[in-house]
Amino acid sequence: MVQGRYQLLFGVLASCLLPLLLRVDMGYAQVLRTPTQINATIASFCAVVVGYYFFQRLTRFPGVESIAYIFPVFSITFAAVLVFVLFFRIGYSRYVFLLSYLICQTWFHMVFFTNRRLLMPFFAIIPGGQATDIKSVDKSRWLVLSTPDLKQVPRNGIVTDLRADHSKEWEKFIADAALAGVPVYHFKQVKESITGQVEIEHLSENTLGSLQPNGVYSTVKLIVDWLGCWVLMPFILPFFALIAIAIKLDSRGPVFYRQERIGFRGVPFVVWKFRTMKHDQSDSGDARARAATTKDDPRITRVGKVLRRFRIDEMPQIFNIILGQMSWIGPRPEPAVLSVWFERELPFYRYRHIVRPGITGWAQVNQGYAVGVENILRKLHYDFYYIKNYSIWLDMLITVKTIRTILTGVGAR
Repeated sequence: MVQGRYQLLFGVLASCLLPLLLRVDMGYAQVLRTPTQINATIASFCAVVVGYYFFQRLTRFPGVESIAYIFPVFSITFAAVLVFVLFFRIGYSRYVFLLSYLICQTWFHMVFFTNRRLLMPFFAIIPGGQATDIKSVDKSRWLVLSTPDLKQVPRNGIVTDLRADHSKEWEKFIADAALAGVPVYHFKQVKESITGQVEIEHLSENTLGSLQPNGVYSTVKLIVDWLGCWVLMPFILPFFALIAIAIKLDSRGPVFYRQERIGFRGVPFVVWKFRTMKHDQSDSGDARARAATTKDDPRITRVGKVLRRFRIDEMPQIFNIILGQMSWIGPRPEPAVLSVWFERELPFYRYRHIVRPGITGWAQVNQGYAVGVENILRKLHYDFYYIKNYSIWLDMLITVKTIRTILTGVGAR
């Protein structure tokens, strides 16, 4: 398996030096004296290093298929460097820069395919407590130890229930493993890192670290959300007008659907969406049943199916963002009637209101729509993971995954 530092080292050498070496028609001495060649090499070096840094940050989260991010990440960094070069009118060799880009993409794709079969985590499990329950997670290989023997431990380390009462023999084994440099993890920590979900049984466990997310990032994110809305507004409004016409032609009723939902710090607010259901059925029946949407729901209109498939029906919530009630990214706000029900059924449900709700979120890109207490609980675990790992990097990953969902329609209802 090619380790991270060697991936970057050989990637830089191949992407930055190989294009120069291939300019045999000019002679190596002449190449090294040509400013445009050197400028292109420096630009490529910056693009590769920055791209690798971003790639590593994005792909450290669970459920990320690395190969899906190689092409877009390095394409963006090379494009950004090229814009910088053109803006400051820096002379560069197009041949060297383009060849560097192609070699970079080829190298990191080759590394991925080389490592692919070795990337699945492989842990040893110390029996006792709830540790063996982690075997139900199918995104890793597990070996339940029968005897305390370090020679049996796989490459990724040991998983155990650190709250369980182990025998002195196993306690000595855990200490010896730690002294030998073998990683020893609490089973919940490993489960979280593989599934992207955080389960909370007792707040006293403090599995979230600080219960208050990063306040500085929250402020910066609020400003960026607000500015982003105003920048996009001139482009979005004409698009909204076309959608409004399509909705009115497809079925009778208003263009927008308004619903009370629970938002930041548990404060109710009215969310705006494009209407996707038949108006004459929207107020019939039980309130909880009306608030939940099922697969192939007969209430959904023809235009509504298209809007829901590509998540376009959520876009009017840009007005909620401008009002400071929502963010582009965060836990989805639930209808007030469902929120009251979930609070009765699920422990710590209200904690998800510690950050502003979003148009898209970690649960949406991993799970899609959720109906029923069991699925809502799973969604809640995704929300807790988002809150615990609240950062620009996770938001960037969610943005990329959301764009892919919009383009493919995967997970829509």
